[in-house]
Amino acid sequence: MTISSLTQLNALTGGLFLLSTFGIIAMRQVLGCLKMFILQSVFLAISALLLGYLHLSIHLFAVAAITLMVKPVLIPYLLRQTVGSEVTARREISQLINIPTSLLIAVGLTILSYFVAKPLLSVSGAAGTVTDVNLPIGIACLLLGAYTVTVRREAMPQIIGILTMENGAFFAGISIAPDLPLIAELSAAFDVLVIALVMGILTRKIHERIGSTTVSDLKTLKEV
Repeated sequence: MTISSLTQLNALTGGLFLLSTFGIIAMRQVLGCLKMFILQSVFLAISALLLGYLHLSIHLFAVAAITLMVKPVLIPYLLRQTVGSEVTARREISQLINIPTSLLIAVGLTILSYFVAKPLLSVSGAAGTVTDVNLPIGIACLLLGAYTVTVRREAMPQIIGILTMENGAFFAGISIAPDLPLIAELSAAFDVLVIALVMGILTRKIHERIGSTTVSDLKTLKEV
């Protein structure tokens, strides 16, 4: 494959990655958000694979393999096992702002990310066809993940928002540092697994104690 074909495929993958992030914001059920996160993680792995082929980097091939095993497979499995019914619930997620308004805000945050990325590219000297795609999309995903954490009132959607932010940072990072040492990639993957497991267990325990994972309900808890 030519360099031009690889960069075009990476741009397409980046677009789908961003679209799946919008899907997380648009979904009204926890299970739908989790499925969008799985899709997003698959596109992250595909981008790492394409960039690995482009840079001839064994490290990026390792990133693609680790990402494909951990994020679309292990993390959803851990969340299903630890949180249980909160993942498969078909009820609508409680949130501060309705879906149409949230999508409009998401568009604004995405446009903002391109303005934020432009000076970073010029200052760092990392401007290039691949980085020009991955960096602004990664920043957009960071902002959209943070927005999800802010407007969603329940623990599980907030966990997915945090994992989305991590995906955004990784999507930008693989274009900036394609030869990141393998030990750093393994450490990051292990950290994300531990975070997902701990947060899943905490969510389950909270649900068992007060019958809800709505964060605002925790204000009613008082020390005896």
